[in-house]
Amino acid sequence: MAQSSFVKEIEKYFDDVKGKKSEELLFSYKGVLYPVGLCSAETFQALDIIEFRQDDVLLASYPKCGSNWTQHILNDFINALPNNKEVSQLERFHVLEFEMSEKFQKIKNAPSPRMFCTHLHYDDIPKAVFENKVKVLLVLRNPKDAAVSYYHFYNKNPGLPNVSSWDEFFQKFMSGEVTWGSYFDHALSWNKHMAEENIMIITYEEMKENLPRGVKQIAEFLGFSLPEEKIRSIAENATFQSMSNKSQETHGRFAPMLFRKGDVGDWKNLFTETQSQEMDAKFEECLAGTKLEAKLKYDKYCKY
Repeated sequence: MAQSSFVKEIEKYFDDVKGKKSEELLFSYKGVLYPVGLCSAETFQALDIIEFRQDDVLLASYPKCGSNWTQHILNDFINALPNNKEVSQLERFHVLEFEMSEKFQKIKNAPSPRMFCTHLHYDDIPKAVFENKVKVLLVLRNPKDAAVSYYHFYNKNPGLPNVSSWDEFFQKFMSGEVTWGSYFDHALSWNKHMAEENIMIITYEEMKENLPRGVKQIAEFLGFSLPEEKIRSIAENATFQSMSNKSQETHGRFAPMLFRKGDVGDWKNLFTETQSQEMDAKFEECLAGTKLEAKLKYDKYCKY
């Protein structure tokens, strides 16, 4: 399969940021940090002009919580549709905050079902998504593994400032001084909307425990009627090993930043006991007693 235009754009982006100082790599919009060159204030201001259709799908997640994995699954759903042209996942998905306003016309003319994805906070997503009852799939991951995965992503990505140590990154993560802001603010913004019929929430951990079941649940929510054997083959194609093996071809220079371990519980290799307790207290303060706490199974995945 030919290299996707997204991969070409990422390659150009990496070339553009080469040699930039750490402080030149990020900008702040409404108090949240974003990568220069991928996002812009102009794009954020123009998002409201996108016209959404009822059969659009929006994949939402905080960074490093399983969005690339889930994109791959959704793309396989569409590639399985009859009379559908097979397209790579990065070619099919429109990342809301990466799209420049001149690309909005291309989005407007794209065939249904259109696939969007975002790391944006609920309140920063265009209102038309919810007014038009677009189906939203929210992928969550326990905050300790998300933090560790994000740390490695930061240090492998030339478009993000290097952090000198895990300890430094941990403090930035806890205070929301990382790109796309606070994990906890992001989670809380969605917690208020968990019961809405057009929003489905699935966790990274659920998919790791039983991928075929997760694939089936997502397919049913989105209205894809697929036979059991197709569900099984999509799940087999979406294992970490299967995706990692093809990652150089599918993601180019971006591959090493996206595919590292794909484990649950890797946080135990980096967190000190003090850091673990600090995050436990933060989670308790922000999310104790919420529906989202029950969904994340924090005690199961984030306690020694």
